[in-house]
Amino acid sequence: MITVFTNANILDVIGETTIKNGSVLVEDGTIKEVGANIAIPEGAKVVDLGGKTMLPGIFNCHVHMCSDAGNGRREQISDASAAIRGIKNLRTLVNSGVTYIRDAGSPHYIDIDLHEAQLRGDIVAPEMQTAGRCICMTGGHGHDNGREADGPDDCRKAAREQLKAGATWIKVMATGGVMTKGVEPGSPQLTEEELRAAIEEAHKAGAKSFTHAQGMTGIKNALRAGVDSIEHGFFMDDWCFDFMKEHNVFFVPTLAAPYWIKVNGTAAGIPDYMVRKVENTIEAHQDTFRRAHKAGVKIALGTDAGTPFNKYDLTCYECVLMVENGMTPMEAIQCGTINAAELMSVDATHGSITPGKRANFAIFEEDPLEDIHALLNCAMTVIGGEVVFEK
Repeated sequence: MITVFTNANILDVIGETTIKNGSVLVEDGTIKEVGANIAIPEGAKVVDLGGKTMLPGIFNCHVHMCSDAGNGRREQISDASAAIRGIKNLRTLVNSGVTYIRDAGSPHYIDIDLHEAQLRGDIVAPEMQTAGRCICMTGGHGHDNGREADGPDDCRKAAREQLKAGATWIKVMATGGVMTKGVEPGSPQLTEEELRAAIEEAHKAGAKSFTHAQGMTGIKNALRAGVDSIEHGFFMDDWCFDFMKEHNVFFVPTLAAPYWIKVNGTAAGIPDYMVRKVENTIEAHQDTFRRAHKAGVKIALGTDAGTPFNKYDLTCYECVLMVENGMTPMEAIQCGTINAAELMSVDATHGSITPGKRANFAIFEEDPLEDIHALLNCAMTVIGGEVVFEK
């Protein structure tokens, strides 16, 4: 099957240029040719994009597909209901231009089940990688749905359990967080030795590891333990940045997560302890992001979708916040495309509109290089050369 997408302004996130009035020829889900003067083979399907802007499919490297993005108050929900919600959230992600995600923790391995459904073609969903249950200390951040573990041996076993279940990432909790009552974002939780045991198991299996880490002590523990990605990273210093650059550790800041809590506040029903913790940390978080960017740390896009009012159709609002905090529009787009593909170890096949790569595209009405808010108006999503959403 050959499809030619024509009459598009194609954003080259590697060359940092735009091909005006360009076309992309796709065969069997793979990009074969990109350019301004492509011959259309006889019998090919033609999709005229009418001058819209074509980007590589957007990545969201930190979502919780089974969460509701409500006010953050605890709920009792069956696994069946959580799975149905997850399917709806995955569809919403697709409809906003997201073609690849990393789930950062779902109850009872529902994320892994939905990943298998996506691979079979049973559901319309982004391509994905999954983590199963996060590994946390007893009573620590994420304990409601996570795998509580204490001591290096138990953490090692917990990591093996996630890998056995089919997880492609191991998520460890290095610090407290905003959404768990009774813990603080700055407090370290799993020790360096506990973190190292779980991370070693991931690496032995060819998987990667990422950590919820907000306070500096916990972040440094995770870095020394060999983690591949720091999530949130409220408090980091130059030592962290230097270490991350030397060891190719990514930063997924999730600026959107505290932003939506601050914007909505207790008036929207968000528990006061969550709002208090955000108010105490959001300025430091944004400052850390600005300094990490200036220092040259590799940054990838993730939103923590599913946290309070952090909705699944707002992945690209993270780009808006990145630009507001010092990035150029191109840099923010790179965080959600080629940078994210590198973090996910799929940059050879995803993340740019390049011959030989998978035909995953997000098409927008206007040019986000002129106004980053254009990323909030997705006109079409293409996965594997197939149009899966059209406005």
